[in-house]
Amino acid sequence: MPATLLATSAAALLAAPAAGILGHRALRRSRNASRMRIDSRSGIDEQGFVRIGGIDQWISVRGEDLANPVVLELHGGPGASTSIFGPRTRSWEKHFTVVRWDMRGTLKTLGHGGADGQGEMTFQRIYADAVEVTDHLRARLGVDKVVLLGHSYGSVFGLRLAREFPERYCAYVGTDQNIHDAGRDTSVHQALLARLRVAGKRKELAAVEALDADTHRWTARERATHAKLLATSDPLTLDTMKKVVMGSLWLSPLHSLRELGHFVKGMHFSEQVTVTADPSGFDDWADGTRFELPFFLFQGEKDVLTPPHLARRFFDDVQAPVKGFALIEDCSHFAAFRRPERFLELLLAHVRPVVAAGGSAAVAAAAV
Repeated sequence: MPATLLATSAAALLAAPAAGILGHRALRRSRNASRMRIDSRSGIDEQGFVRIGGIDQWISVRGEDLANPVVLELHGGPGASTSIFGPRTRSWEKHFTVVRWDMRGTLKTLGHGGADGQGEMTFQRIYADAVEVTDHLRARLGVDKVVLLGHSYGSVFGLRLAREFPERYCAYVGTDQNIHDAGRDTSVHQALLARLRVAGKRKELAAVEALDADTHRWTARERATHAKLLATSDPLTLDTMKKVVMGSLWLSPLHSLRELGHFVKGMHFSEQVTVTADPSGFDDWADGTRFELPFFLFQGEKDVLTPPHLARRFFDDVQAPVKGFALIEDCSHFAAFRRPERFLELLLAHVRPVVAAGGSAAVAAAAV
């Protein structure tokens, strides 16, 4: 995900503290706080720090009925918390207990412990954290398994967790699903070059053409530049990042102005560590296409960062007890958050029945 663009946009918000803007923000945040209130006696609304992997990490657990399936959401970035989308996804909490976790190096976890208190910042460490978070939830909520929802960079973790630990997860749902093939597919890169040529962006085109043909050799800065151009060269993606992502960050009732600064720092901090580069050599086909749990991919129809054709190609090779694939219309990246009601429809139509039936192949046996 283009962390540099998000961080730059967030910094621009923080640089405009006009009284009128802050007053409007306060009003909207108050409305969002009211919208997010959970009054159900059978519900749960817990936010706080849990000791995970040797450091305190922020976890939110919200839902109107503890009898509902538990969904553990793995955010993207790295370093891009999805807790900012709480008001947009409030309806999800009527049907699921939604868990959001700020990984090490991210927003509230970073703000709480500081950069020096984040410990080891590697893919393997965060992967182990995810397993520990899962087991914490199973014990805290008294459930055997949870639904695993991987978003963008979080879907890189999600795919591997779902494959390795079917005893912990009752279904896998990927959105903005990252698929790696050790660099064989260059369609995203070629599409970027084409968009820049059509738009007459000569400087940007030259910068992209100057990159090493072997993506494994790119520096963190080069990866960030490439990702930023992927987003800014596509009008739908850019519009989504400005209105949906930055709008949600600005109006989140869970985050103070100071914490908006932590969001910016978290994106920059995570962008510089090895966690950004580690997955570049992954090969999802070589790692295995067999999953011992229901498997679903719900992808933005017009996603230029994690294109649906690549997700579909991997999905077609997946063997699972139940599987389903759907496109979310008129969406690029962040499809679940641009059209949260449509995403909920897909969860209710295809995931919840399978989870309720214990993963029976008799339910939703055909692809979505």
